[in-house]
Amino acid sequence: MPEPRRTAPSLPDTPVDAGTPVVLDSEARFLDRNLVTGGSPWRLLRLAGGSRAVAERWQQGGVVGPGEGRFARTLITQGLLHPRPTGALEPDKVDVIIPVHEDAAPLRALLAQLRGLHVVVVDDASRGHELIEECCEEFGAALVRLAHNVGPGGARNAGLAATSRPLVWFIDADVSVDNASYVLERLTAQLEDPLVGAVAARIRGGVGDSARDRFERRFSPLDMGARSALVVPRAPVSYVPAACLVARRSALGDGFDPTLRVGEDVDLVWRLHDEGWLVRYVADVIVTHRARGTWRDWWHQRTSYGASAGVLAARHGDRLAPLRADVWTLVTWVSLAARRPAIALRVISVTRDALVTRLGPDTDRAGAVASSLVVRTMGSSIGPSARAVVRTYGPLLAVAALHPRLRRRALALYALGTAWRWRHEPLRTRDVPLALADDVAYCVGVWRGAWRARSARAITPQFVKPTIRLAHLVGARSLDDL
Repeated sequence: MPEPRRTAPSLPDTPVDAGTPVVLDSEARFLDRNLVTGGSPWRLLRLAGGSRAVAERWQQGGVVGPGEGRFARTLITQGLLHPRPTGALEPDKVDVIIPVHEDAAPLRALLAQLRGLHVVVVDDASRGHELIEECCEEFGAALVRLAHNVGPGGARNAGLAATSRPLVWFIDADVSVDNASYVLERLTAQLEDPLVGAVAARIRGGVGDSARDRFERRFSPLDMGARSALVVPRAPVSYVPAACLVARRSALGDGFDPTLRVGEDVDLVWRLHDEGWLVRYVADVIVTHRARGTWRDWWHQRTSYGASAGVLAARHGDRLAPLRADVWTLVTWVSLAARRPAIALRVISVTRDALVTRLGPDTDRAGAVASSLVVRTMGSSIGPSARAVVRTYGPLLAVAALHPRLRRRALALYALGTAWRWRHEPLRTRDVPLALADDVAYCVGVWRGAWRARSARAITPQFVKPTIRLAHLVGARSLDDL
């Protein structure tokens, strides 16, 4: 029987051990003498006392010294610091669980790559179960056969109930692992931190020469990017798929929600987060995942991912908001698009002055710091916001493009949101049709999921509470009352 889910150890009781190798996040930036920015989600943090010198020592890698454990724990839980584990747990402590439905061909290849590990295959009521049984017998894997199809989450739960080792490696049957020992060693090493409940590898598109294969090698929907990160809702890496996930059994409890056919991994990761566990994404540990075999299956995969937003939004609220932005940042960009730069400049000026006031006298260069932060937050928002608009509100942009006065702006926004996909990749024209189809499919799924859930949460933008008010912009109130 699955053991009861346990909440994570409390933060005050788990300082980082002295001697632990750590490295400051590559995106962390020091401002002034006691300010640092970065983390997951991005934040501005004031460092007390001699903390900056300690953090700078960790910038190129170092170890936690005596008396620095609580400070290191604070930075780790905020995504500003990352442990650099040197060891790994023994493979004998890991159960490998593979859910499979119908297709035995990739399963055979995966089982060959996982030789020597404790593997349990869960056959989710496949009609061709004889081939799956033959694969398991050939490679010595245990088999759990389900009488009724329960979906990937339910199948993983069945594997969880049939095993007992302290760690569980969930891996999908259509994933390929070139060096299983290396992948397992790197992922389990992250569990040296007692607060880490789960660790995910980077998943890229697999081999193949079809248009789908070529596209997914660069834009797999399961690929969370090239930077390792702490997984936190609303952060750049806000979730990870369970296609290659190592977790503590004690953190999982009963595991995935069996009522979810899609999005069950997002739900699990966010529940782990809510219970105090850290979830890590290790981008330099890479496995591959094959593309869907037909265009129909490819389209269904994309629409189902979008449709999952409806039920997930009902459970997790505005974490699924398609667009999250500060009101005045939106006003700034809309003003520029409407050729009203005076409004945009006024918002930027008042926002900067308000931030100077908040930074206070403890900041030596408050004006310069405030200017850089305003430019950073407003400038970095336009690309992701345009991308979110295209992915969720593409049809509305199409309608707007029919209006002569809105056409150019709507098309410009659509072009920016589409092109943002290539911000880390060279543009290849052959990818453009699939990219457009990918966005359309996801958008169709989101609206379909919202309709089925009878809830608009998945299509409702979230506006962050502004730090300045309209009265401040028009000069009716002083910034001193902030």
